[in-house]
Amino acid sequence: MLSLFRPTSIFLLLSAVLVSAQLSFGGLVGRIDGVTYISPEQHYRVRVPVLPDLGGTISDTATVVVFRDDYGMHVSIGAFPQDATQRWELSTRGLKDYLPLFFANYVLPDFRQMFPGTSVETAIFQPQRLGGALLCYTLMPGGTMFPSSVANFGGNESVVVAKRGNLVFVQHSVVYVVSVELSERSIEGKSYNKTPEEEDVILRERLREIVDEIEFAQPRE
Repeated sequence: MLSLFRPTSIFLLLSAVLVSAQLSFGGLVGRIDGVTYISPEQHYRVRVPVLPDLGGTISDTATVVVFRDDYGMHVSIGAFPQDATQRWELSTRGLKDYLPLFFANYVLPDFRQMFPGTSVETAIFQPQRLGGALLCYTLMPGGTMFPSSVANFGGNESVVVAKRGNLVFVQHSVVYVVSVELSERSIEGKSYNKTPEEEDVILRERLREIVDEIEFAQPRE
């Protein structure tokens, strides 16, 4: 049985052994400061949730960073500055309508291009969270980021339907999309027995752990 590190475990481990250390990840558009990743445009900084010694890797572009390790961690953070049109859309529609529209128009098409058949299982608007946030669960056929583990543990050739939790919100005119894969669903194979409701609870907690570690930059004058 594969032992999976939870985000909480990683953060506790980082706190215990890397207080004064410098993590080393090369080839980044953003940068690492101690145990913190700083986005290329400095919209935010976040404590790195993976360790190089545990197979942790970081890859990024100007707008998206992906953290991954060999123990079931796959987290992405997208930060998309709003242009004048997007700010107008938000001001006229309000967050409750704007966030689902943003996810449907800009995020879901990318998911479906990579993994055809991707669908939204459930979506919930949370008005009290981060000034208003959309919590969205997606089902992604063939969309696991741990295909080698599926081959080792799944034992069949059917397409594994991965599940991700996605949190969409706006801070200082930047739209954030934080996504976490429920890796156990893909890795554990026939022994996996979580209900959709239990999956949602797990993903919601993991998203909370990640978002709690993000420090958002104040708007520039």
